[in-house]
Order: sequence, then structure tokens, then C-alpha cells
Amino acid sequence: MEIRITGPGDASFTFSLVESALVGRAVGCDLRLDDPQVSKRHARIWLEGARAWIEDLGSRNGTWIDGRRVEGPAPIPPDARLCVGPFSLEVCASEKGDAAEDPVELRRALIEEVIAALDPRRLEIENLPEEELRRRTDEAIARILAEAREAIPPSITVESLHREILDEVLGLGPLEALLADDSITEVMVNGPARIYVEREGRLELSPRVFSSERALLGAIERIAARVGRRIDEASPIVDARLPDGSRVCAIIPPLALCGPCLTIRKFRHDRLGLDDLVRRGTLSEPMRRFLELAVRARRNVVISGGTGSGKTTLLNALTEFFSEGERILTVEDAAELQIRKPHWVRLEARPPNMEGKGAVTIRDLVRASLRMRPDRIVVGECRGGEALDMLQAMNTGHDGSLTTVHANSPRDAIARMETLCLMAGMDLPSRAIREQIASAVHLVVQTARLPDGRRRVVSIAEVTGMEGERVTLQEIFVWDGGHRAVGFVPAFCERMREHGEDLDLSIFQPGGG
Repeated sequence: MEIRITGPGDASFTFSLVESALVGRAVGCDLRLDDPQVSKRHARIWLEGARAWIEDLGSRNGTWIDGRRVEGPAPIPPDARLCVGPFSLEVCASEKGDAAEDPVELRRALIEEVIAALDPRRLEIENLPEEELRRRTDEAIARILAEAREAIPPSITVESLHREILDEVLGLGPLEALLADDSITEVMVNGPARIYVEREGRLELSPRVFSSERALLGAIERIAARVGRRIDEASPIVDARLPDGSRVCAIIPPLALCGPCLTIRKFRHDRLGLDDLVRRGTLSEPMRRFLELAVRARRNVVISGGTGSGKTTLLNALTEFFSEGERILTVEDAAELQIRKPHWVRLEARPPNMEGKGAVTIRDLVRASLRMRPDRIVVGECRGGEALDMLQAMNTGHDGSLTTVHANSPRDAIARMETLCLMAGMDLPSRAIREQIASAVHLVVQTARLPDGRRRVVSIAEVTGMEGERVTLQEIFVWDGGHRAVGFVPAFCERMREHGEDLDLSIFQPGGG
């Protein structure tokens, strides 16, 4: 691989990139660009297979690819123009190189040969057993790789190439390895050449890519087929749950303008409890003790937060304080909860079929659950008219129920609940809805994802009633760089003390938490 550098005054020279190179103004840099606009250690360029990557090393003026500033490690697209200070860089294959040295191009060419020799879709139509389908495809790949052995560069092993082609023809291509990586919590595909992953709350650009848009679309179609759904131009959106519990949302052209898009939120098999969340710093020990007390005292709790803030994780953790003898009904759009109690009934909403019929909504299931003698009702997320049914359930003897809503603060959560109730179409006055909320909801727990990716419980507030036309809230615990109590003792704790319960009120002391 070669880097062609053009500097001020159109002076140019060539640098041979073997594995990696440190770019900067300092004397010890592999590629030295002597100009005040270039930092001493400006950037690093390296090869992964036959693809070049670049990372800015905190330079003062930044590193740019085609006018976009580099944030974190980034692949260098073919024919891209890099800017480092006043220098223009172009990364290209060396003259003695071959197009086959690009592993993406090589894989694309070999996949086309496999598809020409063996049409996997035709074999699927023949209803072949999965083992037979895989065996035939495996043999075709082995035969084609044997014929193309001389074109495979030494940096790529035949075994790894065989596995990658098999994954892309019959599986999910580069996503297979990402889904098998337990450190990855979410996978986001923005077209065939840009795959992002989330690790520990941070987004990273993966070096893995699909060989073509057709390959990505094939993977999305296989995902849809696994859950009995169809995705095409007439029905370009699929929102579903994989057999392992992972949630999937796919959108294809013409709605997705940058090519097929796919998001997979992986299902956690290692269920986190509140003790785990305390160890991670999500909440404090006094907050944990208070939430345990609230759940055991059958308080109705609404968990509020933005996307990816940890609402479902916290909801799941709170269910560990349910009693063994309670009948628990959960209602979810896509089943994610893992409740370790013997008397647990799971209900999951159903989208419409290919003819647009047969849908069963969360609201339908909440209404049905009220006729199934539940001791606790847990709704994974209120996002529509089911919020009104949930409030009515909380107000008619189903204490100790839990749900989540999307909102940015406890006050916003109350307003959001009111809006959702209006979506039920019952034409209730706003004051009546607020009175329902004030009497039904006891606690609002606010979660957030901080800029550094950490997830925190940032507020626990008690709903104290109505004051004029306004639902009143009183914070109990807050986050302001650290968790602390504000010194307010919830009303239900005072009542429990009056009835002889031995409660430790020291957790509410100001500054603690």
C-alpha cells in the first residue's frame, strides 16, 4: 500500500505503508510532515488485511477524510482524500498490487461465483433440511476456493475466507462474529460498509463490512424469514425479536436513503440484579435498599428515561423483590424480561401479518391480563393508549405494578403519561387524567446515559398528590456527580413506621445516598 502526499506548493512524494505508520511533525514519526499546522504526533495509519485505517491522535487541527473530521478509528474509503494540516494524502494500492488483494473485493467476487454455482434461495424453496443446505453450499465454496487459491493473498487464510463466505451466503455475514462477542451490546448497520457496535455504552466503528448491498439485504431478508416476516419495497420495515431474544429493527430502500439499515439490540443472558447495578455505580446502596422496600411494599413504580438509558435492565432487576407466591403477568412489545419467579405468565404483542391483519396490541394484552387474576402487572413500555388501562389497573387493586416510559425527567414522565392516556381515545378531561396519575403512580425512577456512556439512576421521586391543576413530585434521591439523598422521607415509609415496621430511615439523611 502506498500513500501519495501532496504538500504546500504542490510538492509531492510517496510513502510505502507496510503495517502501520505514525504521522506527525516530530523527528521520530514514520511519515514526517514538517509544518506548524501538523501536531508532533498527529495521526496513525495502519492496515487490516488490505484495508487502510486512520485514527487522529488528539491533534490540534484535526485529521479529515473528504471534508469530514475523523472521530475515533475510521476506515479510509477508496479514492478518499485525507487532509493533515496543509498536506493532502491519498492511500492507494501499490503498483505491484492486485485488485484481488482487497479482501472485500475478493470476497465479493467469490460470493458471486458461489451464488452462480449454487442458488441458495432455490435450495431453500426446495425445503432442504438445514444440514443438507449447509453441506451443499459448503462443498461449492470449497471447490471455488480451491480453483482460486492462487488469487488469495498470503495475508488471508483459506479457512477464514471460507467461513466468511459461508456466513454471508447462508448466515448474517460479518454480523455473525459481532453477535457472538459478549462485550458488544448493540449492532448498528448503516449500509454495507459502515457497521457500528456499542461496547460499555460507547459507539465504535467496526472494521467488518458486507461485501455488497445485495449481501446486506440478503442478511436482512434471512432475519425477517426467521421470525415469519417479509421485507421488501412494499413492506420496507421489520421490527421483531430473534429466537435468542435480541431485538431487531430493519429499514430498507426506498425509506433508507443510505442503503439497507439494521439495528440489533442483543439479549443479555446474564440477568443483572440491583446488587450488580450498585457495583457498576448505576445507583447507590441506599437507593437499592429504598427500591427494595418500595417493591416489597407494593408501590406502583414508573421507570423513565431515554433510549438506551437502562430502563429495561432496571425494571428487570426490580422484579427480584416480588414474592414467590405472587402471580406475575408481563406484557411486552418484544419479550426481554427475565423474571426468576415460578408463577410468571408472559404475554407478547403481535404485529399484523403480510395482509395487514391479526395484530394484537399491548393495550389488548393489558386488558386481557386484568381478567387473569394478576397479583402484579409489569408492562415493558407504555407507548400508547395502554397507559390509561395501566393506571386504571393500578387504581383498582393491582398495587405493586411496574412499567417504563420514554421521558427526560420525572416531571416529563408525568406529562408523557398524560399524553399517552389521551391517545386511548376516551375523551377524558386533562384534570381527570392527572388525578388518575396522582393516585395510581407512587414513584418515578429516572434513568439516563451520561456523555461518557455510563448509565445512572439520576432521580427517584415520590408522587405526592395534586396541587391545583398540577401533579406534585418530591425528589428523594438525586444525581449531581454522585448519588445523594435530599432528606425527604416518603409518606408510605412514615405510615409503615406508624404501623410498627422496623425501617432504617438513615438512608434518607441529606447528603447520603
